[in-house]
Amino acid sequence: MNLAEKIYNSMIQSPSKTLKFEDRTFKYEEILENIRKAASFLKKLGVKFQDRVALQLPKSMEFIYFHFANLWIGAITLPLNPAYSEQETEYFLSDSQSSLFITTSENAKRLKNVIEKLKMKTFLIDKEMDVVFKETPIEPAFNTQPDDVAIIAYTSGTTGRSKGAMITHKNLITNMEALRKLWRMSDKDKLLHVLPIFHVHGLVVALQGGLNAQMDIVMHEKFDPFRTWKTIEEEKITLFMAVPTIYMRLIDAYEKLDRKPDISSMRLFISGSAPLTKTLFEKFEKITGHRILERYGMSEAGMITSNPYDKEKRVPLSVGYPLEGCELKVVKEGKIAKPFEVGEVYIKGTNVFKGYWQMPEKTRESFEDGWFKTGDMGYLDETGRLFLVGRSKELIITGGLNVYPKEVENVLDTHPAVKESAVFGVKDEEYGERVEAAVVLKENADTQEDELIEFTKQHLAHYKCPKKIHIVEELPKNAMGKVQKHILSAKYLG
Repeated sequence: MNLAEKIYNSMIQSPSKTLKFEDRTFKYEEILENIRKAASFLKKLGVKFQDRVALQLPKSMEFIYFHFANLWIGAITLPLNPAYSEQETEYFLSDSQSSLFITTSENAKRLKNVIEKLKMKTFLIDKEMDVVFKETPIEPAFNTQPDDVAIIAYTSGTTGRSKGAMITHKNLITNMEALRKLWRMSDKDKLLHVLPIFHVHGLVVALQGGLNAQMDIVMHEKFDPFRTWKTIEEEKITLFMAVPTIYMRLIDAYEKLDRKPDISSMRLFISGSAPLTKTLFEKFEKITGHRILERYGMSEAGMITSNPYDKEKRVPLSVGYPLEGCELKVVKEGKIAKPFEVGEVYIKGTNVFKGYWQMPEKTRESFEDGWFKTGDMGYLDETGRLFLVGRSKELIITGGLNVYPKEVENVLDTHPAVKESAVFGVKDEEYGERVEAAVVLKENADTQEDELIEFTKQHLAHYKCPKKIHIVEELPKNAMGKVQKHILSAKYLG
């Protein structure tokens, strides 16, 4: 069982399907040819079964060629964000014991000290790619087993060292097929891809999912909201995947357009990687007529739940029901929580990762009787639909009482002046922790901190209300739009 073989078989059935990247259009057959050449080249470089190959590249066709070529020969892809610092990149390359580093000459120059220190074998796509294209294509043996690792995805590591989640071929294939069925993805679709591809969302869910379903794909190197609306209309896009930050920017752009785009071709807008607010969900539906389908996933398990395909059954603030092949339960104080009772989300299934790379203790701590403890807090309604309220590490205990940040954020986000908010805990001598919030206001709004605090008191118990609200220009976020609350807690500690 090999993910690249699965993709290969899909692509070979539709050789004339296309992937359009910026101003160039590639047929599937041409992409496959270049993957074969890249596989031949990797073998010549000495890359062996289960070797780690690190890709720290901009969004590019070269990333696609080397990623799939790598999996074809049974090696492991280590996708790295090009924005990682020198220190972060050194840790990932060293911890993974990568045998090859594929990057650009500019990035290699920036990381010269790291490359020399680790004696990294390095390949530069902008200088040496001609050598790859001259290779004789090979047909890979596809000798991997279902539990062999395909990708090591390092978690963001808000506390302590980042952990490398070992994602297997079986994890990826079973999850991909569950999504294909649920979201009704097919060769009739045309996907607009605006996400980064060093991340599970852009690489695994969007790109691999699109190729597996034999779609035509239009891929932008970077997201631009005005260009996105234009492309949906001109290319007759049917499928779009994004994060809440992108949807927020799409709404802002839509309202500024004199002529609204024709998006009648669109079948499905999907959101993930960070929570979607009720306000954003409702506003997007109001201006486009589309109810965004929200789903829930993580590096360690791919996609876990999804709202139903039937748009009337999509509920704001809910991430839906478990996918086929995945089981879920909510645990409170060692017991299964009752409906609407908040606890930690536990999961198990074919989508759940193998463990953390070289961290057996962390792996053992993360599992209980075969169930993976996600660290996400949430509750199930009486139908088994999941609602998330935050991370267990983000839980604020103030004066001995539990406050879930998401509950407070949901209230703040309904205030007409608030664009987005983040609620976090700050150490406090009297209460242990105090509730604070950072808020981004809408353009031209002049609302003051006191007014927002009073607003929360109208909707929440007083202990849940922020003691202080910081009006900020933007919230600190990672590449996938997740708010980095540890940065806010540290910033406002004084």
